[in-house]
Amino acid sequence: MLDNLPRGTITIEEIEMGMVRHLRKTITDEDIEMFARVSTDRNPVHMDADYASETIFEGRIAHGMLTAGLISAVIGEQLPGHGTIYMGQSLTFLGPVRPGDTVLAEVEVIGIDHAKRRVRLETRCTVDGKKVLIGEATVLAPSGKFD
Repeated sequence: MLDNLPRGTITIEEIEMGMVRHLRKTITDEDIEMFARVSTDRNPVHMDADYASETIFEGRIAHGMLTAGLISAVIGEQLPGHGTIYMGQSLTFLGPVRPGDTVLAEVEVIGIDHAKRRVRLETRCTVDGKKVLIGEATVLAPSGKFD
């Protein structure tokens, strides 16, 4: 399940401090398997229920970067959106995401440098109101001006 949210672009001229955009996605076994195929990360904590049950997580978990990818989706599709260039991202993982969990991925504008078209974004993911990932991104926002 993925929220059916508007996609497009918010240009540097339109971005305001405190703007927030989000998406919700339920992580499935298929998502984890596809991410493993694409990334080639087949760590058994993600893929093998028996193995994972003996870890500190006591069961399978999604790849952290799969969860972080939802932040990228919000940035690339909503805020700022199409034409955005990702420049950097810090990530701190606070808790596991399990198959069947619905992740709320949010970005919030916390800094704007209009002259350089750079935007700082607080990034976070939650499951059932509990933070599982926090960080900060810097992006180059598209402009509506054509020189």
